[in-house]
Amino acid sequence: MIQTFLINLVQVLIGFSGGLAVGAGFVAFITVLGIIPRLIQLSRTEPLIKVYSASVILGLMIGTYFSFADVSLQQPVFALMIWGILHGIFNGMLAAALTEVLNVFPILSRRIRMENYLLLLLMAIVFGKIFGSLFQWTYFVR
Repeated sequence: MIQTFLINLVQVLIGFSGGLAVGAGFVAFITVLGIIPRLIQLSRTEPLIKVYSASVILGLMIGTYFSFADVSLQQPVFALMIWGILHGIFNGMLAAALTEVLNVFPILSRRIRMENYLLLLLMAIVFGKIFGSLFQWTYFVR
């Protein structure tokens, strides 16, 4: 009885410590790189800062719950398509904000000597990502 309790306590401590480490890394990622403030600045939605904060916290909590709970939501295909589009928009905006903050594309275009073709480089990356995702979902996902 006591041995089971101690094992469970150690597991809780390890899980909590891991969660703190991942959470601290996520907060450092968001704050040091300034991704969300840059998104707010670009979208000109400064009055909605509290909504952004609440959305991040609520999204993390719901995502954590769905990661650990055995939940199956039977949704029609159309609802899943909308859900997937929203996920794609979020991931795309997060990647765009990250690359803008880090100035990845201007540095890349100078390194490969394509300063005059930056728009073509960006469009090739965007369409490559779109076609690659569509190919994966139509060919590999059954």
